[in-house]
Amino acid sequence: MECLVQGIIETKHVEALEILLQGLCGVHRESLRTHELCLKSVPNLGTVSSDVRLLCDLEQPEPSWTVRHIGGAMRGAGAEQISVLVRTMVESKVSKNALKLFNALGYKIDHELLRVGFAFHFHRGAQITVTVSSINKMPKLHATDEALPVMPGIQLVEVTAPASSENYNEVVAAMSSFCEYLAPLLHLSKPGVKTGVVPTAAAAAASLMSDGGGTAL
Repeated sequence: MECLVQGIIETKHVEALEILLQGLCGVHRESLRTHELCLKSVPNLGTVSSDVRLLCDLEQPEPSWTVRHIGGAMRGAGAEQISVLVRTMVESKVSKNALKLFNALGYKIDHELLRVGFAFHFHRGAQITVTVSSINKMPKLHATDEALPVMPGIQLVEVTAPASSENYNEVVAAMSSFCEYLAPLLHLSKPGVKTGVVPTAAAAAASLMSDGGGTAL
């Protein structure tokens, strides 16, 4: 299972967010450049469509591929009361021939994205990953060098953590506690919840930039 919240931040405040995350996480950031192909199954595979994502890590000397299948979100009264999305997720490394395989199975490319930014991986009550990236679309198939921002001046922030049916409550609590530190810069919520930019972001960013992230947290 995977726990997830996301939000948006103006690109001009991303440097301040990076300073804050560096102070909170205590680890170095990792550069992020991922070509993401979103595949959908065709009807002859069954009545229920299946969504699969192929991710190519372009930051590696030799691009590496991962296949990710994201299942449905947890439902029920308990799920509605928490601010974090809990969903099933299966992920595995694959070879560079994976796209040919899925095409042979009847999957077709629905759309492509290029994510460019950075990520922090750390442990704080749970194994948390924070990614900050611009989301770019391509004018033609696989043209990553010609990718253009979907939302110019805006970047997507995602906080994720792996979980299981036995410990997701503890993971949700750890994520919620961590996200409170980011509240002055951005609001994080379940995907699909419209939040917009936070009014306090400019003042919080100015404070972080002035002291270089030295404020006690």
